[in-house]
Amino acid sequence: MSSRSRIVLLVVLLGVFSFALMQSLINPVLPQLQQDLGTTPDLITWVVTAFLLSASVFTPILGRMGDRYGKDRMLVLALIALAVGSLVSALATDITLMIVGRSIQGIGGSILPLAFGILRDEMPREKISSTVGLASALVAVGGGIGIVLSGPLSDLLGLRALFWVPMALTALAAVAARLVVPPSPTRSSSGINWISSLLMATWLLALLLPLTQASKWGWDSARVIGLLITAAVLATGWVMTENRSTSPLVDMRMMRLPAVWTTNLVSLLMGMGLYSVFGFMPAFVQSSPAGGYGFDASVTEAGLLLLPMTVTMFFAGLMAVRLVTLLGARTVLAAAAALNAVALTILAFQHDHVWQVIVAMLILGVAFGSAVSTMSNVIVAAVRPDQTGIANGVNANVRTIGGALGAALMGGIISAHLGEAGLPKETGYILGFAALALAALGSVLAAMLIPKPRESDGIRQGSARAGESKHKTGIVQPPREEHDAHGDVRL
Repeated sequence: MSSRSRIVLLVVLLGVFSFALMQSLINPVLPQLQQDLGTTPDLITWVVTAFLLSASVFTPILGRMGDRYGKDRMLVLALIALAVGSLVSALATDITLMIVGRSIQGIGGSILPLAFGILRDEMPREKISSTVGLASALVAVGGGIGIVLSGPLSDLLGLRALFWVPMALTALAAVAARLVVPPSPTRSSSGINWISSLLMATWLLALLLPLTQASKWGWDSARVIGLLITAAVLATGWVMTENRSTSPLVDMRMMRLPAVWTTNLVSLLMGMGLYSVFGFMPAFVQSSPAGGYGFDASVTEAGLLLLPMTVTMFFAGLMAVRLVTLLGARTVLAAAAALNAVALTILAFQHDHVWQVIVAMLILGVAFGSAVSTMSNVIVAAVRPDQTGIANGVNANVRTIGGALGAALMGGIISAHLGEAGLPKETGYILGFAALALAALGSVLAAMLIPKPRESDGIRQGSARAGESKHKTGIVQPPREEHDAHGDVRL
């Protein structure tokens, strides 16, 4: 790899890390932020949900704009959005302005497909798989680091420093990206399907809103049922619009590839647990044991309790490629999903002692680290080289949507089980983590549906073959060109 490529890689990874840090940096201080803003437990959860929802909507939009106007330009725009959102949040005096700031920050979620596309353009061909895997793993690791840094930063510099410091970091990353990342070598002439963008935003909002408010409105209320039906109708309309569009936000033909849709389903279900742990575990361990759970931990201590997850996540991500070579992607993903279910079950039913939480965090780190890295390489092997960026961006976006669903579901369950003082009961956490464990079991089944690779085929071989035999992907080819007899993708 040339020195120029290394510099581009470092700048891109800085941008990815900046976004990943913001996913979780404020999660440990949500109780303090709630008091600071004078808001309620159900509204403060929207500080997390709004960020994830915005990221889910803008990721494909700016990804498509990157194809047309240049991924380098859109990367700078995404980093500027992160900085502006941080500024608005830092100055927010009420929950409404805070949610607006977090929504602006969420625009930065588009960094992921842009980063994957830039790496595809600028990295040597033999390094694409490993660098994409590294960037994907950094998303999860950065989220863990954010939780660890939250306490020390807020203790030293105050609560609002959790917005000022990231603002400075993303501003630096934006300047570096503007100076270092070269213009995109190719541009697409296709436009942006704004109708599809609007449909995607509205069906996601119609789905998340009743999940977070059902405890207040009632699961059998007309508003909840009506919004869920509306979400289903709008989602159906969105899929139909995407299928008919000449410039879809998400290529549904690519999404139908067996290796792609199964991997995305795993990403969705595991994302529910990942972001919920980031969002709710800090408050859980900070709670007073008088409520039947928690350890009365400080913000810094809460971050340290979650540190084992970050450490094992990093090393598991590094080891994942070797494990896939030895065992196969399907086996690694199924095992990771199973470990995820085990850890969430421990959190639901065995959380009375600190060591139990630490064990759960260690297992979660192994699960998430190996899964995220493996999913990236499965996607790289399944699609054409020129679709590496958007395909991995979609996979990351699906994980973000899963996180938004998980955070909304967990928040709704906890809000439905509040004590007299307005604090969450242990029952809420038990039911919430149990629900996430069930989703994790679903991800095990989804992983088992990933097409079995043929003998002597490996991830790297499959990735090269995808570039040499484009007709095997069947993504933008005429209908007469299909996959092999079983629709399998060579991994």
